Order: sequence, then C-alpha cells, then structure tokens
Amino acid sequence: METGKMIAYFGSYAGKQAPGIHVYAWDEQEGTLSAVDAIPGLINPTFMAVSQRQGLLYSYTQADEGQDSGAVLTFRIDPATGTLAPAGQALSLDKSATHINLDHAEQFALTVSYSEGTVNLFPVQGNGEVGQLADKARHEGSSVVAKRQDSAHPHSVYTDPSDRFVIVPDLGMDKIVVYRLDSEQGKLQPHDEVAMEPGSGPRHFAFHPNGRHAYVINELSSTVTAFVYDGDAGKLQPVQTISTLPDDFAGESICAEVQISPCGSYLYGSNRGHDSLAVFAVDPESGVLSAVQTISTGGAHPRHFSLTPSGGYLLAANKDSDSVVVFKVDRDSGRLTPNGQSISLPQPTCVRFYRLP
Repeated sequence: METGKMIAYFGSYAGKQAPGIHVYAWDEQEGTLSAVDAIPGLINPTFMAVSQRQGLLYSYTQADEGQDSGAVLTFRIDPATGTLAPAGQALSLDKSATHINLDHAEQFALTVSYSEGTVNLFPVQGNGEVGQLADKARHEGSSVVAKRQDSAHPHSVYTDPSDRFVIVPDLGMDKIVVYRLDSEQGKLQPHDEVAMEPGSGPRHFAFHPNGRHAYVINELSSTVTAFVYDGDAGKLQPVQTISTLPDDFAGESICAEVQISPCGSYLYGSNRGHDSLAVFAVDPESGVLSAVQTISTGGAHPRHFSLTPSGGYLLAANKDSDSVVVFKVDRDSGRLTPNGQSISLPQPTCVRFYRLP
C-alpha cells in the first residue's frame, strides 16, 4: 500500500467472537472502500477515537457477563497497512462506555457511560497508551420523557478548543454539563450547566472551527441547537433551535450524530426513523443555521457518520441495515449526492479516519 493513503475504521455492535472493529482502505479519488482487516474479541466497541499524531486508535470493550467493569483500549496503527495491534488497556469501573474522545493535546482520554451516568477521565501516558482511571464524575437527574429520561444519561464528551473545559451533553437530564479540566491534577471540576428544552435529549456536540460557535443535536426532539461560546468563561449561550426533519414528516424519528464541514460552512445531522441526513448552511457571523437539504442515507438507523478530513465525502453508518453508504459533498453548496458506493458491515456504529504517514 502506498504511503499517504487514508484508512477508515468502523466500530460496531458485536459479540466477543465476531469482528467488532473493521479496517478499510479509503480511496479519496475514487470514493471507494476496500477491506483490510477486522478485529474480533471485543464486546460492542461502538465508538472510537484516533490519534493522527501518535498513530493510535482508542476504543473500549464491555465486560464479560458477571464482571463489574469494562476496559478502555489502546491499539497501535501499522504505518504501512493501517492494521491494528493491541497496545494496552485500562480498567474502567463502568460496565460499559458509550463514547470516547481525546483532548486536543492528547493528554487525556475521556469516556461516558450512558447506563451508569458517569464521566471518566484517563491520562494518556508518554507512549500514548491510556493509563488507569484518574477521575470520575457521576450525574444525577431526570427529565420529562419517562422511558428515556428516568435518570441521567451522559451521551458524549468533548473538550473545548483550549482544553480548559469539558462539554458533556446529558440526554437523561436535558442538560449540557460543563467541567473545568484540571490537567495538572487530572481532575474534573464542576463548572456550569446549560438547561435544554424539556424532552429534547441532547446527544452529540460539535464546535465550529472558529471556536466561537457550537452545536448540539437533540436526539428526542429531532433538533439542533446553536450556541455562542465564550471560551474565556467556558459558557454556552443558546441562540437558535432548528428541526432536522422536513415539515411534512409525521412519523417517529430520533437524531444521532452532528458534524461540521472542515471549512465551517455546513453542518450535518442524522435522523433515525426518517433515516436521513439533514444539511444546514452556517452563517459565518452569527453561527445560526438555515436548511439546505434532507437526503436519505440509503439504509436504516444512521447511528453515526463522518466527513472525510478533506470534506469531500461523507460516510454514513446505517446500523439496522448493516451498511455504510458513501456520499459526495458539493463544496459550493454543502449538498450530498450518493456516489453509488456502499459496503456491508454488521451493525456499524462509528466511522473514523487515519492518514498513513
């Protein structure tokens, strides 16, 4: 394989005997995927984070039945092929994780557990491996949707552009919880809470490249809320909430992922039920959104998607139809067009990219 090629990694729901992380070569010129490898032995490695700087992939695995903890995993990426080799693991006190992310300086890995209601902080050691748990925060609360919001459910975790603050959308509490990250002590310090509309269910979050605007996709209300972000104070101020669904849609649907194009001009969100991608234009001054397009994902239950680092393509992971569908991005309008390429994968749930050196 030539150097400089792109690798796509796919997380999935999987039993211990089935492949859980799938490795594909991504051809940016042709917009195609080619199978390289698959990693068995992991239970539901549904989300991943990649270090381009150190050539590492981070994920997690659920504990075997009867055990009280899961594990956060480090894999080393082969610089010639993109294949993965285990490089270490750190035990988590949670039975399962829902989301994993790195701070920008790659000093810490952070996870959340939807079922346990916790936020977890792990140091990244000098060799890039995740160290043992440094701090844990537990959320307590509920909201108005009985079956989904009977308790706290943190769904994702992010650091702000300065790595001074940690942002945690909590679907169960209808809040975005903000922590101050004490990097010297390895601690999460409570800082602020942003109350969302009752029943909205904030799920995933994205900062605009300019660092002054941010967005959360609300799973239960099928909306996106735009914020102005004060990075000095670590404060989010909501300025707009907009639907991800067409006006004439009357069925049941919930949202999943949200991402912003590398150029900062467009925002994308996924609808599960309507099984579509919603495309919005971003006003460069105010950060508010205007609808551009809603397009079928070509499958069922798009739990995650990712734009390629170039912004030229979007890959949508349709969990319930066991497929990943490739879309071409029009750089002038942000609009999506399926390019005719797709692959079959069992229950894909996450898409991440890595460029080989």
